[in-house]
Amino acid sequence: MNAPASLPGAERPDGSSVQIGALVPLTRPGWVEAGRHLLAGLELAVREVNDAGGIDGRPLELVVRDTAADPRRAVAAVDELARLGVAALAGEYHSVVARAAAARADALGLPFLCSSAVLDALTEQPTEWVARLAPAQSHGWRIYADFLLGAGHSRIAVAAESSVYWASGTRLLRDYLAPHGGTVSELDMRALAPTAVCDALVDNRATALLLLVGHPEPAVPIVKAVRRDQRLAEIMIGAPAGQPEFAEWAKSLGDDGAAIPFLRYLPERLGPLGARVEAALRERLAEAPSFVAFEGYDTVAVLAGVLRTHGADRARTAGSWPLVAVEGTRGQIRFSRTPGINVWQWAWTPVQVADRDPAEPGRFRMLHAG
Repeated sequence: MNAPASLPGAERPDGSSVQIGALVPLTRPGWVEAGRHLLAGLELAVREVNDAGGIDGRPLELVVRDTAADPRRAVAAVDELARLGVAALAGEYHSVVARAAAARADALGLPFLCSSAVLDALTEQPTEWVARLAPAQSHGWRIYADFLLGAGHSRIAVAAESSVYWASGTRLLRDYLAPHGGTVSELDMRALAPTAVCDALVDNRATALLLLVGHPEPAVPIVKAVRRDQRLAEIMIGAPAGQPEFAEWAKSLGDDGAAIPFLRYLPERLGPLGARVEAALRERLAEAPSFVAFEGYDTVAVLAGVLRTHGADRARTAGSWPLVAVEGTRGQIRFSRTPGINVWQWAWTPVQVADRDPAEPGRFRMLHAG
């Protein structure tokens, strides 16, 4: 998108708007479905802020830019949004893209509340300008590793593409599982076709295959090949990055997409605010909202609270991260300094391991919580 997204209720005659720049993957090769959910959450929260009087009588406005999962495009968008005078940045789903945006926001002195990216090293150096809602990868993936061990899996294979994010996930799993007798063998998806993945799984005597790859390619062909290989009838397929959360997964794979555990950042039960927002998001999306949509809503809820209290001054916004205490859709949001994390971090949003029920693939089962 090259033009600001003007939302109903955002344009009023009582003063200029307070603008938030929103970074969202809306075109390929970005994960478009995740971007659509993220934007739906952001937009819903903006609408509610404006219905409640905006920011001290001034309407809140999103200025949306499509990152398309491209770090260079994200950096250019940050530069443009900074020139346009936005009070803060919000959003982004892809970790590598968010890392580039965070570095640029830090350099420009532009507050950035990252909604969804989980890579631990969101910035290389400690910064006051960046905060994050999503849990760090090391936190969530350790919970996933605990689930694997509890389910009796110690011989793990990962089908991995080349990426800082996937490499970090592989390393986290290997380091966490090793003291418990677990092994992680890596299958390089730059070199292997799905049928060759099946042969490697048999050779490695793996009991679980984790998909550290993009969707739909090559995730969907890998799942179909493994499901049809009788030698692998007992193997568990997992997707810690959350691909099965989205309706597109079920649409692409049908019954084959069920019983594939993934990480999602939701509580076992939503409270009153979460339930109300879930109903509104379901109506807006015409499908069940993913945890990414809740992340979008919570991002604006935090920024609106900060802007109402501290005004639209960028330095005051950045200085307010440790003062935040906002009721979000998934619990009270507070930011702190967390060892090994260079940004202000909500520690932690609820984390669960879930899958799609084989008896009813449209329904989720919670398998483990952390």
